[in-house]
Amino acid sequence: MKSFWLSLLLCTWIWADAHIFVYHRFGDSRYPSTNTTLEALRQDFTYFKEHHYTVVPLSKLVQALKAKEPIPDNWVVLTIDDNYKSFFQNGLALFKEFGYPFSMFVYVEATEQKYGDFMSWDELKETSKYGELEFHSMRHPHMTALSDEALKQDFDEGLALFEKHLNQKPHFFSYPFGEFSPRVKAIAQSYGFEAILNQNMGAVASFSDVYDLDRSALVGKSDLPNFLKYKALNATWNEPLFLGKDSKVSHLHVNTTGIEAKKGGIYISGHGYREITLNEGTFETDLNTVLTQERSRILVSIGNKISTKLLVKDIYSKQH
Repeated sequence: MKSFWLSLLLCTWIWADAHIFVYHRFGDSRYPSTNTTLEALRQDFTYFKEHHYTVVPLSKLVQALKAKEPIPDNWVVLTIDDNYKSFFQNGLALFKEFGYPFSMFVYVEATEQKYGDFMSWDELKETSKYGELEFHSMRHPHMTALSDEALKQDFDEGLALFEKHLNQKPHFFSYPFGEFSPRVKAIAQSYGFEAILNQNMGAVASFSDVYDLDRSALVGKSDLPNFLKYKALNATWNEPLFLGKDSKVSHLHVNTTGIEAKKGGIYISGHGYREITLNEGTFETDLNTVLTQERSRILVSIGNKISTKLLVKDIYSKQH
């Protein structure tokens, strides 16, 4: 009987979901859409503590995924994109107070060129005493708008300066603006990162792709308890993968694994939500929809399990 309950517990852990969150600015009211007030940050951290979430380093989650170890349902990972000075001046103190680890993704040119709103190399070195420093590109470009050669130049220049000033190689990479395509992903992977992070709302489970890890943004007026309710849907996206020149999405084809549900949902930016009948767990339907936003999301869901795709144009893709 004891072994039965142990097996059941392990099975529950294996299918559990961790959550990765991303912040940008801290206590900087000039930019409300990317800012997290210090009051909101303290509320987030207190919620984690009072609801028994464990904040772990990104490296610990990635190690567990690669080793195919169980992912505890109460794991939370905190990341910060763009090395804004407001983190060093305002946010870091709260991370230190709660003892929460973090990964900061460095926009290299901003520090190298001493842009006024960004941390210096010395401030980054001081920050590295409390969290992991990772790579966020050289120039923070819209990567799908760059040719292969321009993309590689950005990686090469940024990584060289990162290693020169910080005396370490980054293990992880996050896409500027969260934008990528299969072409951009392939080039990013070629640089040997252990994991790559997007900015798609969702969760991380044992089946998640370490080179396409979902993160939810805790900026502006976010709803942390609602984000934590989402689970990862084991989904393979066949269509669409990026926007064509005419911004039209003709067809949706997403396969799921281990799903017996007959109904699912589709959400498209600017077009809302609708239900769809599933064929053996497969989302497949004609959309014939023109997406009017430069960055559009399509989300498929079954209950509280979701999978999200951020669609952007990639004129350099061979599939274009």
